[in-house]
Amino acid sequence: MKQYIVRRLLQMVPVLIGVSILLFTVFAMAPGDAIDSMGLERVSAERKAELRRMYGLEGPIHIRYINWVKKAVQFDFGNSIKHAQPVSQVINSFVWNSFMLSLTSFILSVLIAVPIGVMSATKQYSGFDKFFTVFALLGISVPSFFFGMVLIKIFAVDLKLFPVSGMITSGVKYTGFAHVLDVLKHMFLPLIVLTLSSVASLMRYTRTSMLEVIRQDYIRTARSKGLKEKVVIYKHALRNGLIPVITILGMHLPALFGGAIITEQIFVWPGIGKVALEAIQARDYPLLMGFEMLLAILTLLGNLIADITYSFVDPRIRLK
Repeated sequence: MKQYIVRRLLQMVPVLIGVSILLFTVFAMAPGDAIDSMGLERVSAERKAELRRMYGLEGPIHIRYINWVKKAVQFDFGNSIKHAQPVSQVINSFVWNSFMLSLTSFILSVLIAVPIGVMSATKQYSGFDKFFTVFALLGISVPSFFFGMVLIKIFAVDLKLFPVSGMITSGVKYTGFAHVLDVLKHMFLPLIVLTLSSVASLMRYTRTSMLEVIRQDYIRTARSKGLKEKVVIYKHALRNGLIPVITILGMHLPALFGGAIITEQIFVWPGIGKVALEAIQARDYPLLMGFEMLLAILTLLGNLIADITYSFVDPRIRLK
């Protein structure tokens, strides 16, 4: 196991180098830069050139990339042009807000979707299965921005039960439990939006995987031995049925830290997704480069965690 993990970690190095080269090249070749988006029409060309040199936006691409790598290996991703702060500091300031929202949605999605998916598979074509099939299709089909606006209209504007936007109440400094309650009230509506779409997709994956497993020969053999249906489903079938689901869950790791751009924008949630969208609009390439590399690392780690989890779910799988 240790050798497998070490080997996989070493294999990540060339992958990350390739990703960094691709991202840096795309950002460098993109038309315009942060200086162009600042609205400096009245500033002289000499001053603009000075600003580009100061932010490292001039020179051959390969030289700029080498300079970026030298700093990146020391966890220095440069300074954000929009925020005038180190990239690592900007990411650290906002990523935990997204993590709190996404992790809560992730836990709720798993607790809701997996049991419903298992029951839908065991009760195929029943009223229960048909109802949640329609629910899943609606959850997948309805755009998150539309659903978010509907929730704001009903629960924030009409009923006035929850705040419209933000993470805390402006102008009020709550402490202790009152602060936690204030954050939970602001988090409720965006949490519903994220959870609905996650539950819908994860529920369908679980149902499909379980349907394939319960039709296999060893499940029929277990039933022929007189085992209880709950034992057959939850001890024998579910473990194998969870393997594709684990793959999907492993891909959720970057999403936990990557934020939900649309949802955070609708509810003005101060997360990293909203910051990344603003960085795109401002052409803040140093911040985008650092953020995308973080997502690349988390994606590789998510795949590794999923592969390791396979061996615990299914004892037949061995990591070598």
